[in-house]
Amino acid sequence: MVVFSVGQVLDADMRADRHARSLSGERWNGQGGDRVIRAASRGGVATACTAAAACGYRTGVGVSAAETAAGGVHGFPAALTSFVGRDGPVREVAGLLAEHRLVTVTGPGGVGKTRLAGQVARAAAGRFADGVWLAELAPVGDAAQVPRVVAAVLGVREQPGVPVAEAVARVLARQQLLLVLDNCEHVIGAAAELCAGLLAACDDVRVLATSREPLRTAGEARYRLGPLSVPVTGTPADAGGSEAVTLFTDRARRADARFALTGETGPAVARLVIQLDGMPLAIELAAARVEALGIGQLADRLGDRFGLLAGGDRLAPGRHRSLAAAVEWSYRLLAEPEQRVFRAVSVFPGPFTLEAAEAVAGPGAGKMVLRLVECSLLVPPREGPDGRWRYSMLQTLRGYGAGLLADSGEQEAAEAALARWAAGVAGQAGAGLRTVEGEAAAARWLDAEDATMSQVLAWGMEHDADLALRLVPALGWWWTLRGRQAGQYELLREAAGRTAPGSDGWCAAKYFLGYTAGESGDGAAALGHFTELQDTAAQRRPCPALVDGLAGRAGALFQMGRHAEAAEVARHALAMAREIAYPLGEVEVLGDLAIAALYAGDLDRAVRLARQGGQITAGVPGLVARWCRYVLAGALLEAGDLAAAETICEAALARARDVGDQWNQTGLLAQMVILDLETGRLQDAAAHLREALRLDTRIGKWREFCNALDCCGLLCAATGRPAEAVTMWAARVAHLRHYEVRDSLESARRREGPLHQARQALGPSRTQAAEQRGAAMSRDTAAEYALMLTDPGPPRPAAPGPGTLSARERELVTLVARGRSDAQIAAELYISIRTVRSHLDRIGDKTGCRRRVDLTRLALTAGLV
Repeated sequence: MVVFSVGQVLDADMRADRHARSLSGERWNGQGGDRVIRAASRGGVATACTAAAACGYRTGVGVSAAETAAGGVHGFPAALTSFVGRDGPVREVAGLLAEHRLVTVTGPGGVGKTRLAGQVARAAAGRFADGVWLAELAPVGDAAQVPRVVAAVLGVREQPGVPVAEAVARVLARQQLLLVLDNCEHVIGAAAELCAGLLAACDDVRVLATSREPLRTAGEARYRLGPLSVPVTGTPADAGGSEAVTLFTDRARRADARFALTGETGPAVARLVIQLDGMPLAIELAAARVEALGIGQLADRLGDRFGLLAGGDRLAPGRHRSLAAAVEWSYRLLAEPEQRVFRAVSVFPGPFTLEAAEAVAGPGAGKMVLRLVECSLLVPPREGPDGRWRYSMLQTLRGYGAGLLADSGEQEAAEAALARWAAGVAGQAGAGLRTVEGEAAAARWLDAEDATMSQVLAWGMEHDADLALRLVPALGWWWTLRGRQAGQYELLREAAGRTAPGSDGWCAAKYFLGYTAGESGDGAAALGHFTELQDTAAQRRPCPALVDGLAGRAGALFQMGRHAEAAEVARHALAMAREIAYPLGEVEVLGDLAIAALYAGDLDRAVRLARQGGQITAGVPGLVARWCRYVLAGALLEAGDLAAAETICEAALARARDVGDQWNQTGLLAQMVILDLETGRLQDAAAHLREALRLDTRIGKWREFCNALDCCGLLCAATGRPAEAVTMWAARVAHLRHYEVRDSLESARRREGPLHQARQALGPSRTQAAEQRGAAMSRDTAAEYALMLTDPGPPRPAAPGPGTLSARERELVTLVARGRSDAQIAAELYISIRTVRSHLDRIGDKTGCRRRVDLTRLALTAGLV
C-alpha cells in the first residue's frame, strides 16, 4: 500500500537513518527552567502580516501549536465519593507547584496520594494553558514501558528509531501543561529518568508525581503526605472535628444508611481510627464492615488482628503496619473461594470484566467479584470506552494480592490463563477490525484492554512467542488506526525472530513490519520484509500471505521509483488476489496501481482503478477502505471533478474522525484544504489546515507536515499575503530537502501561478528575504507560523511589542523561537541558566508572553525569525 499524499513522492534513494534522525528534533540535553507559573497570557502582539480584510486573518499571540481541548483536566476519573479533609495539603502542594517544576507526593500505600493529586490537579488546571494530564503508571509491569504509556496518554505518536521519551519531549517542548504521574514506586527509575529528560527539554512543563518514595532527581520538591487527623482524647466532641472520623462516618453511612455518629458510637469510632493511624484506605475498608459487625465488634476485632500480624506484615515498612493489618484483616475475613478469586484477579494490570475474571479465576468467579466489591477490595464497575463495565483493584491491594498469588504457587497458571483470554479477545476484535461495520466497536474494545494486551505481549515474549504473535493480526490494525504502529516496530521484529517463519502470526508481523518501514521512508527495509514474506509464503499454494508479500513488494518498489518492476509485481498480486477471493489484497493493489497511474499522468486509468477498489468493502478493514477513498478523491481532484472529489473526501474524513483513524485524517484534511481553495472557501481552508497542523504536531507525519506548509502558502497567496506565501513555500522546500524527498509534478503545477504572482508583487529583494526566512525555520517554528497565518479569529488587543525589549532580550526571544532550551541559550550566550530565566521573566512582564509558544509568535510577528 503506497502512501499517496498531495505534494510529494519518496525519492528512490531515501535513507531511513536520515529520516530517523530528522524526527528527533532538538537534542535531548540541557537543564530545565523553573520559572514560577503565572496565568496564561490573555493578550497578544498585534498582527504584523498583511491579511485580506474580508477574511480577518491575524497573527496574534496566545494559542499553542499542539493545541488540545483548551486546557482543562484529562484522564482523571470522576470521583465516586466525597473528598474529606486535606485542605492544608491541597494548598501546600499547589504552592510547591508554583515554585518547583517537579513535585513528588510521597507516603505509604493507602494514605491518599492519588486522591490528593487529583484535587491539586483540578485546583491548578487554570494555570496551565494546555491542561493537566494524568498518566496512571500502576498497570505498568515493565519499567521500559513508562515513556510509551505517557506518550499514549498525551497522544504522541511513536516513531521508528526515535526513543519514545524523546518523541514526548519534542511535543511537550512547546506546551504549558502539568503532567501527573501516579503510582511511580514500582517503576521509580524509569519515572525519574523520564522526568529528568522532560524537565531538561520542556521549560514550560511541570510534573506532579505520587510515589511511596521520592524520585530523587534534580530539582525535585518533596511533600510527605501524612494520615488524616485523628481524635486526641477520644471524646465525642473531639471525634467530631477529626478528619479520620469524618471519613469513617461518611463511608459507614454508604455501607449502612442507619449509621450515625452519636455519644455511644463516637468513642468507638475514635478508638478505631486511632488504631488505624488515620490511614484513609484502612478506614474505608473498616467502614465497609460496619453493617456486618457493628462498630464495637469492628474495633475489637481489628485490635486482635494487630496482635496476630505483629512482626509479620506483608507490607513490611513499619509505617505501613496499620494498613497491612487492615488489608490482611479484610482478606482473612473472606471465605476461601473469595480469597482464591482475590488472588487470581490481582494478575490483571488494569480494569477487567466479569467474563475476564471468570476466564482467569474459573467459573463462578463472577459472584465472588461482586462479594469483593462489597468488601471494598475491588472498585465498583465503571463503563469503559467500549460500553462494557469493568472492575478494578487499588494498586495497594493489587500488590498485596500479587504477593499472595506468587506465594500460593498460582501465579504461572493465572498468567497463562490471562494470556489465553487476551488472545481470544484479540481474535474477536481482529475480526471486527477487518470489516467496515465492526471497526469502531472492535477498536474501542482494544482501547479498553490496552493495559492487558501490553502485559500479555510482554509475557508472551518471555514465555510463549507463538501466543504473542497470535495477537499481532488484531493489534497491528489497531496500532495503525491509533497512530501507534511505528512504536511497535522493534517488538514485532523481536517477536518474528523468536518463532519459525510461516505461521500466521509471523506473516502478520512481517506484513506490518514492511508497512511500518515504508511509512518511515525506508523503502529498502520495507522491500526486505515483504520479499521475505513472499518467499516464505510461496512455499504454499496461493494464499493471502503470498498476496500480502507481493502487494507489499509492489508498494515498496513504487516508493523506490522502480515503477516498471512494481507494475509487473502488482499485476501478479492482483490476479492472485482475485483467484483466491482475497478482497483486502485486491483493494490494496488497485490503490497502488491507481497511484502509479496518477503519477504517470493517466488520470482516467487512475480514477477507474480507484473506483474499482472503492466498490470492494466486504472483508476489508475500514482503515484500508478509507485509504482507497482517499486515493480516489485525489485522482478526481487532479482530473478536475471537484464535486465528486469533495463528496468522497468529506465522507471519508467524517468516518475517520468518528473511529479515531489518525492514519488517514491528516491526508484527508490536506485534500480538503485544496478543495476549499479551489472553490474559494478560504475560511474553511484555514480551519481544515489548522486541524491538520494540530494533528501532525501530535502524531508527527512529516510528509503531511510538508503538505500543510504547501497548503498554507496557497492560502496566503489566495488572501493577498505574498511574503507569507513565499516564506511557507521556502520552508516546505527546505524540509523536503532535509527529508531527501523530491517535489511532485501536480504540486509544482498548482503552485506555479501563485508563486509567479507573489514574486512579481514582492520584487527580487523582498522575495529573497522571504525565501531566506522560510528556509531558516525549524519545523516547530514553521508550524507555529502556519498556525498564526491560518488563525481566523478577531484581532486581540496588542500587547507591548519587542520594541520595548533590550537587545539582549530580543536575542533571547529569537533563540526561544528557534527552539532552544534555557540551558542551550545559556551555553550559546555564555551566561547562567538563572540569568536566562531572569531575562525571560522580565520579557514576560513587558510583553505578557509567558509561554515559549507565545514568545515564538512574538518573534515571528516582529520578524525576528
